[in-house]
Amino acid sequence: MSDQDVAEAVARTVRALRAEHRWSLDELAGRSGVSKGVLVGLEQGRGNPNLGTLIRIADALGVALTRLVQVEETPAVRLFPPGRQIELWRGPDGGTGTLLAGSDPRPSLELWDWTLPPGEIRDSDAHAPGTKEIVHVREGTLTLTVDGRVDRLPTGTAAVFVGDRPHAFANETTAPVRFVMAVLDL
Repeated sequence: MSDQDVAEAVARTVRALRAEHRWSLDELAGRSGVSKGVLVGLEQGRGNPNLGTLIRIADALGVALTRLVQVEETPAVRLFPPGRQIELWRGPDGGTGTLLAGSDPRPSLELWDWTLPPGEIRDSDAHAPGTKEIVHVREGTLTLTVDGRVDRLPTGTAAVFVGDRPHAFANETTAPVRFVMAVLDL
């Protein structure tokens, strides 16, 4: 492990944690007592911060120092072969919701494959604040209801919506509906 590997790990982790807190560089500088210039260099993988600087940044971000300097938390690529894709929802009429892949911890991103036979509906409670969802209809017409608003999405249509409100997916037609969905849980 080289010094550059550690510098890149610190840069990646500080950027991610700052984004998770939704802090500007100025806000992190104020909370940590580390100058904005030092933080900019650190987030770009430049510079050689001393231990005291790293401790102040870790304290401000609410994490252990080891979290900042851990070279590889997760591999750059994680594979999800078919055997790891899990059907997590089965509707009364045979509809399915299959989790194809997901990341962790927060912010997390999930990719889903959904099938709804005619007449089936999938109600969903509001997710955590800030959650965003994207659907793309691969086959049929999906009826999407978000916080009382109803939209009908024909084949090929995509929609981005807030997932932190009650929402539902329905098939009000006589043909099957298939769609893929991504969920970003901030």
